[in-house]
Amino acid sequence: MSENEATQQISPEIEQTAAHIARDRARNARWDLNIAVFLFAILILVIILATYTKAGLVVVASVAAIGLALVWLAGWRQEKQLYQRFYQGEISRLEQEQKKTLKVVAKGTLEETIEEKVQKALRDRWK
Repeated sequence: MSENEATQQISPEIEQTAAHIARDRARNARWDLNIAVFLFAILILVIILATYTKAGLVVVASVAAIGLALVWLAGWRQEKQLYQRFYQGEISRLEQEQKKTLKVVAKGTLEETIEEKVQKALRDRWK
């Protein structure tokens, strides 16, 4: 079964829920320690350029802008990767939960049906 066929079998509610949860988790995990260290390295570089060198404001500003753009790009890329991983995990988790609830509902319906039959048989016997 291809991934496309598996996606078509998933109910839209499960797909939306999984996408929402995965998106939130990926946004929260986007800024990890690696990106923070990279950001501080850029900040230190900008401070050194601005304080100890004779570099002009244009050079310092361009280094800062390029550094911030790289930090944003790294965070965005990491968010996309994490989203795909979290999405697949949420889809499988929600499918398992749905299967469990369907089994419980089916078992409950079967038990109720048997119980109703027994009650009906007892009522018929007492009449």
